[in-house]
Amino acid sequence: MEYFRYKNNFKPEKGSLLISEPFLPDPNFERTVILLCEHNQDGSFGFVLNKASAVMLDEIMDDVADFNEKVYIGGPVQQDTLHFVHRQPNIEDSIQIAEGLFWGGNFDQVLSLIDTKQVSGSDFRFFVGYSGWGEGQLNDELQADSWIVANYATSDLVFNTHEDELWKVVLKELGGRFNVYSNYPIDPRLN
Repeated sequence: MEYFRYKNNFKPEKGSLLISEPFLPDPNFERTVILLCEHNQDGSFGFVLNKASAVMLDEIMDDVADFNEKVYIGGPVQQDTLHFVHRQPNIEDSIQIAEGLFWGGNFDQVLSLIDTKQVSGSDFRFFVGYSGWGEGQLNDELQADSWIVANYATSDLVFNTHEDELWKVVLKELGGRFNVYSNYPIDPRLN
């Protein structure tokens, strides 16, 4: 199954995936895959796709009873905020970040769709916090080989790949040396 098309230019853009290099020393981003929702001259931001929190959405929001979905840690910035990506093109004010993949939108509409059971939890990914980079910061990290870039994510990859396998799946899909990276041990001393 083809999850994304790989471009050889390694340039991040909206809808790209940032894959942490195998031995990235920052514990916030160890073995993570980030979906970039914005990347421009002013900075970049996105959400870590494969770092589930210990809480469910209905535990932190009273308005979503019986919507028992995982909440993910989107990144270390503003972890007191809730964000979401989805594959529901009919949600007002959402921003398309890749084909069939959207960020945000009218949250009251989302709550109504949840309440009337018109949407499935498998069409949403909720995040507390986000990952952000100021002007030039992500480019500096790319120059330092902290991240591998894959363009573009698909809704199938985001919503149908288990978070425990996502980092490996993306690297294997890239092939070549990245396939080798996917088998690196977490502790390099075990190599």
